[in-house]
Amino acid sequence: MSILLACFILLVPTGALAHGGAHHLPSPWALETWVAAALFASAALYLTGIVRLWRKAGIGRGVRSWQFCCFLIGWTLLAVALVSPVHALGERLFTAHMIEHEILMAVSAPLLVMARPIAGMLWALPPGGRRIAGTIERNRIIARIWSFLIDPAVATLIHGIAIWIWHVPILFNAALANPVVHGLQHISFFATAILFWWALLRGRARVRGYGVAAFYLFLTALHSGFLGILISLTKTPTYPGQTAAAPEWGLSPLEDQQLAGLIMWIPAGVVYAAASLVMMGIWIHRSSTLSAPGGAHASLPR
Repeated sequence: MSILLACFILLVPTGALAHGGAHHLPSPWALETWVAAALFASAALYLTGIVRLWRKAGIGRGVRSWQFCCFLIGWTLLAVALVSPVHALGERLFTAHMIEHEILMAVSAPLLVMARPIAGMLWALPPGGRRIAGTIERNRIIARIWSFLIDPAVATLIHGIAIWIWHVPILFNAALANPVVHGLQHISFFATAILFWWALLRGRARVRGYGVAAFYLFLTALHSGFLGILISLTKTPTYPGQTAAAPEWGLSPLEDQQLAGLIMWIPAGVVYAAASLVMMGIWIHRSSTLSAPGGAHASLPR
């Protein structure tokens, strides 16, 4: 449940994903001051906490080395999506914009969930701050809300709604025209992705068995892939504000949109499908282990 605190820290940068209009190309490495500040603050908080924790408990204790690596990779990809030339290019090319979306939802989000960054960040706080965080986590109302949200069916539904509703042409085009709406779009993509991956990797799906996680990953691959097919097979540009600058890159507006749909359909679908297969493999392996003599006492990896 403490992932709520991590989400707050990590989601702050996405509010600046308002691109300022589809026809404005910012300077390369669009380091808007508060976006960069939030990104680097989150990294500084985490690294400070990790140093303190590992000095006290030893390297790899409390936060494992592979989780530390997951944070570094996930954070780097988040920065690439938010403040690199990928972000700048996404203002002019729908294909790049879709890559940005998929980095946020299908790559950075699961890595950050596996990293469990709050465990490191809390150690950067003074003892009083850690006590306050613990009090918030134990609040009965917050705990009940969180328990509802991390139900795998609920989290999958919420994430699916966010993906589909923001690709409704009227809303997508409104996001391109309005910086505030655009920021909300990207926040909802990333926040619901964090919730989705948390429910499957750290929440009830893991407790019920990795087969449940495999099912919801496969379901997400199906519906997001179908949306990608719809976008890629359209006969006319559906998002004119996004694809208007495509000729500058040697593409027609329709070709730009079709490429964006293909990215949602195939590469992103492969990520979800691969994760589903991994979960299925773990589920089968652990089922066979638990069914073996003495296997009932085996514990799930943390």
